[in-house]
Amino acid sequence: MPVDFNEIRELLAAIAQTDIAELTLKSEEFELTLRRGVPALPTTNGGADSSAGLAVAPVPSSSLKSPAPNSTASETASPSTPDSSKWVEITSPMVGTFYRAPGPDEPPFVEVGQTIRPGETVCIIEAMKLMNEIEAEISGQVMEIVVKNGEPVEYGQTLMRIDPES
Repeated sequence: MPVDFNEIRELLAAIAQTDIAELTLKSEEFELTLRRGVPALPTTNGGADSSAGLAVAPVPSSSLKSPAPNSTASETASPSTPDSSKWVEITSPMVGTFYRAPGPDEPPFVEVGQTIRPGETVCIIEAMKLMNEIEAEISGQVMEIVVKNGEPVEYGQTLMRIDPES
C-alpha cells in the first residue's frame, strides 16, 4: 500500500486536537511514531530500504516566542527590534526536515534582514523524500529564523518571523 502524505497530514492535524500522548502506525513500507511531550528525534534504519521512522513531539508555541540566551538554534535580529507583536509567523505546513537552502553548497533562500515578497521561496521542508518549497504569503522583512538548518519540524511549528511593515 503506497503512503498517502495527505492522509498522514490529516491524521497529524486530527491527533493534535486530542489528548493522545503516543501513537505508532506500522506497515511493511514505513513506521510512524508520534510522541507528545518529548524532543523530536528522527530515527534511522541504516539501510537502503524504503521504511522510515519518525518521532514527532509538539512544541508549545510559547516556547518559541523568544530564544534561550545561549541558543544557537535561531538567528535573531537585535533585541532592540521595535514592535515584534506585529510580526507574522511562517509555519510549517507539514512534518519533515527544514532546509534553508536548495542544496548543501548553495546560499540560503533568505537571511535575517532580507525583504521578501509573496510567492518567494523561503525554505524547503523535506517530507518522505519529497522536497516541498515553502513560499512566503506576505511581503516584509525577515526578522527571525527560528529553526536550524537540517532540524526536524512538525506541522504548525514556527519556521521564521516576518515584519510585514518593512
